[in-house]
Amino acid sequence: MTAWAEGSLTPRPGAAPAGRMLATQTRTELTLALRNGEQVLLTLVIPLGLLVVLTLVPFVAVPDGVRRVDFFVPGVLALAVMSSAFTGQAIATGFERQYGVLKRLGATPLPRSVLLCAKTLAVLAVELLQLALLCLVGLLLGWHPHGDPLSVVALVVLGTAAFSGLGLLLGGTLSGLTTLAVANLVWFVLLVLGGVLFGLDAFGAAEPVLRLLPTAALSSGLRTVLLSGGALPVRDALALAVCALVALAVASRTFSWE
Repeated sequence: MTAWAEGSLTPRPGAAPAGRMLATQTRTELTLALRNGEQVLLTLVIPLGLLVVLTLVPFVAVPDGVRRVDFFVPGVLALAVMSSAFTGQAIATGFERQYGVLKRLGATPLPRSVLLCAKTLAVLAVELLQLALLCLVGLLLGWHPHGDPLSVVALVVLGTAAFSGLGLLLGGTLSGLTTLAVANLVWFVLLVLGGVLFGLDAFGAAEPVLRLLPTAALSSGLRTVLLSGGALPVRDALALAVCALVALAVASRTFSWE
């Protein structure tokens, strides 16, 4: 029979360190995301299929002198970030609230800020898989990227923060079914108006306004780097940074557990 020293089994109630809570919750969020078939379809399959179709089937015109694959890869990369960080996250969060998952988390010591950070980090992990697959398919289709990889990483991180904030703001305030409808509608609108399918100059006088959209800023910025070999576009990066700060700040204050 094992003899325990006096005091060795004394309980120590209290919350785990914030770093441990963040790591555990991030791992949980990532596991749930990869197990969700609909989310995998939205974040992986649709962007891959769209890239192949847009490149091989010339039903959407591209600017003169630009190869189709070189034009569409940056746009689809932006779409993939939006699909994962905004649409998928908003829908998942909305239904977690509707089914009472977040209410139960709210009864634990897990802070709201740690939950939001964990969801954003899980999205970044999914995006690594997304972007790797899209870049591989793009290279197989003949894509020739240019520019500084660090500029691309900076734009993707800023875009992820912006879309994650918007997704958490939507999913943290609306019901699950409403979030589902609104998120899919916004995804389709931004697909058309966000510079994924068409260059922003195709919209004429509306171009300055559309450039303020996070999808437009991300797709335009990625094209500046990957297509033209330019440096980090300050205007696009600034637009994404402002959107991220505002959206995450508002989401943190308005996020509801139920």
